[in-house]
Amino acid sequence: MSRHSAAAPDRASTLSFWLLIAFLAILWIAGGASRADVLGQSVVRFSAWTIIVVAILALPRVDWRAVKEPAIILGAAALLVALQLVPLPPAIWTELPGRAIFMEAAVLTGTEQPWRPLSISPGGTTNALASLIVPATVLLLAANLTREQHWRIATFVLGLVGAGAVLGVLQFSGANFDNPLINTISGAVAGNFANRNHFAVFLAIGCVLALAWAFRDHAVLWKVGAAFGLLVIFILLILATGSRSGVIIGLAGVAMTFLAFRRRAVQQFKTIPRKIAVPIIIGWIVIVIGAILLSVGLDRAVSVDRATMLDGKTDLRLEIWPIVLDMIQRYFPAGTGFGTLDPVFRIGEPDGLLNPQYINQAHNDWLQIFLDGGVLALVLLVVALIWFVLRSFRIWISDGGSTGAHVLGKAGSILFALILAASLTDYPARTPLVMALLTLASIWLMSAKSVRGFRERICKI
Repeated sequence: MSRHSAAAPDRASTLSFWLLIAFLAILWIAGGASRADVLGQSVVRFSAWTIIVVAILALPRVDWRAVKEPAIILGAAALLVALQLVPLPPAIWTELPGRAIFMEAAVLTGTEQPWRPLSISPGGTTNALASLIVPATVLLLAANLTREQHWRIATFVLGLVGAGAVLGVLQFSGANFDNPLINTISGAVAGNFANRNHFAVFLAIGCVLALAWAFRDHAVLWKVGAAFGLLVIFILLILATGSRSGVIIGLAGVAMTFLAFRRRAVQQFKTIPRKIAVPIIIGWIVIVIGAILLSVGLDRAVSVDRATMLDGKTDLRLEIWPIVLDMIQRYFPAGTGFGTLDPVFRIGEPDGLLNPQYINQAHNDWLQIFLDGGVLALVLLVVALIWFVLRSFRIWISDGGSTGAHVLGKAGSILFALILAASLTDYPARTPLVMALLTLASIWLMSAKSVRGFRERICKI
């Protein structure tokens, strides 16, 4: 984090903090959908640009050093997307793979081949470029925050997850909410998201933040109890969403967080008399297992029901992915352009998949990034993954475990990993809210304490 991360907040950090709070609240309301045509996208982007203008006019400084590495990666991504919109001369464009079908249009009309951008659908790529205003806004505001303010932001995000859980419980009880800002599905338990898988990832993020909040610094018993209570609620709600991948992501998040903070948990329970601590642990385990079994027994665990019915014929993803792999080869190495999967998929869509529903995402962002951006996107993705692994390795082996920044850094590492894992079967990071949380996770990984602890340990070796 920045040099002023441990200092008292000044005007820049205070204004940045409240602007980021406001922006996250707006994202909770309007940032739960990924489609370009929903009203929420206009609300989110207008808000982002407004906040950026206010920040530029009112902030006395921006400490870009605190977010340098994520900012470089985001800048490279924006540059890659922007380059796909640059018109190319016909001599170059016609040599790009997979463009023969578009060349025939000019031939049939008897006109010369026009200058065209690399992107097959410039409108989709323009939308992809515009969506990056969300992480840019988060980076701008988070750069000025103190360490304590970062923790307050993390606690606020936990509160947003709790608010989403309340909305999910109401939906589960039969209440229908038609959010005009996102493309809600009637009857779905999706909280403030349009997709139940994305909502399950949001709840999994809440599980991680709840435990990090409970075991920050010197754990307080009531906070530990509250965190465990939230875990039960979040896990049960993940089961109710019907998201099979969400169950795996949620349980993995809980396991990784317990692994990260196991020493703090042990220290906390050592302060409690054994005759009280042991019943508490056993009681919590019984409550969790009993609640899950009761949920399954009462047919409330939709995720479990869907998992037992899973087979190759019912999961559309298993039919989409081979087609996407074939498209990657067809358009390699240039790619099709970001945000172009919808029209591109229709070009090569087999007759067997034709139905009233259309495929607008590959439901595997790893494959879709490769398809959209080609080899350059793959290189950038590998660089970002290497950065994430190195940063996570430093913070997990460092000896700065007694600091709150170290706890938040580990939580950021886990959140980053969960979103990456969820992207194997879906596209959560394409929603503005999860995109902002992914950006925050990368910033929390930039803990200065983790770097110093890592260097000290390496020197000892």
